[in-house]
Amino acid sequence: MGNLSHALREVSPPGVTADLEMTVKLGKRPRPEPDVLVYREPEDPHEADNRTCYSPDEVLLAVEIVSEESEDRDRVTKPDKYALAGIPHFWRIERERGEPVIHVYELDGVKEPRYIPVTIARERLKLDVPFPVDIDVKALAR
Repeated sequence: MGNLSHALREVSPPGVTADLEMTVKLGKRPRPEPDVLVYREPEDPHEADNRTCYSPDEVLLAVEIVSEESEDRDRVTKPDKYALAGIPHFWRIERERGEPVIHVYELDGVKEPRYIPVTIARERLKLDVPFPVDIDVKALAR
């Protein structure tokens, strides 16, 4: 988580950053906590210090790292909630033969919001959205 958050902070444009385990307020009660969250920074830097959650319109990318305990939540429940909330990008990280694999999704809101698969990265992840990204996937595990 830390390596990915750091890598995303390094390539994010001004006014955008990544953080670990911050909640997203999706309604009165639901506040899921992605493993990594990429969001627009508040204009007032003091506001950022006191934040405990972000609204979906501030979030560019939610990332879930799947473990045995979180498989159903990370593969089904959370992506559905993020899509309905309008979060434009979702990544799910799994392990294959001990190595990280990034499943990249983008919001398709034609009829009802849902994520569509964009790519699966096992070696290197290169994307143009939500901003230019070039990440050595295998290095994330180090």
